[in-house]
Amino acid sequence: MRLAVIDGTAHAVLGDEVADLKMAPMEALRRWDELAVADHRPTGALDLNRLRCPVPAPSQVFAIGLNYRQHAAETGSTLPERPMVFTKFPSCLAGPNDVIPLVPGTVDWEVELVLVVGCGVTAGQDISERTLQKAGASPQFSLAKSHRGFGPIGPWVTDEVDGADLALSTTVNGEVRQSNRTSDMVFPPAEILDYLGGICDLRPGDLVFTGTPEGVAMGMASPAWLADGDEIVTEIEGIGIMTNRCVGPR
Repeated sequence: MRLAVIDGTAHAVLGDEVADLKMAPMEALRRWDELAVADHRPTGALDLNRLRCPVPAPSQVFAIGLNYRQHAAETGSTLPERPMVFTKFPSCLAGPNDVIPLVPGTVDWEVELVLVVGCGVTAGQDISERTLQKAGASPQFSLAKSHRGFGPIGPWVTDEVDGADLALSTTVNGEVRQSNRTSDMVFPPAEILDYLGGICDLRPGDLVFTGTPEGVAMGMASPAWLADGDEIVTEIEGIGIMTNRCVGPR
């Protein structure tokens, strides 16, 4: 099943058509198993421009750092022995077509496979303001990655793919910046969920950003930080594409 959000309501995606489920998105995610086997009848055409954040109000949003071998190499970091966990606050979430409001500093892109607990997967960008992320004796990963709009996800949630080996990429203004496969992960999706579930109570609709591959601005000799007008295209094999435009200060 593919579940999208249109006009604040959950819809099942049926090829080029959609079926209005007539329920709130988070309720639909909690009832995923029931809805996945139901017979949905189309109620309209699929309009990608109308899609909104498919998981608008999760109770928890986790993220995993340094989870791609080549990304760890480009940042000169040692591979972690266990998942490196931080959080993004739910207020940062946005949709697959939403603008990304930039903030002063050094704003970077990070394509990520996002796990939706109890449901499936979606695509995401863990937008990061690196200056705050690195500031102080205890770097503020969570705050630096939780500005408004810094967590676009979409275009929908799906259970139709296995996240263990998918191609994923980021393109900025038509130039490919990131391109790898989820098989380069240090800790694969199932292992991440087992680890988190052994510590926290995971609830249907909770999100887990699983880390980013190499190719971020931070890894460049001369970083090309995101700027006003930049267009970010995020694509994950078997899931779909997001297009987000950056607005505001560099």
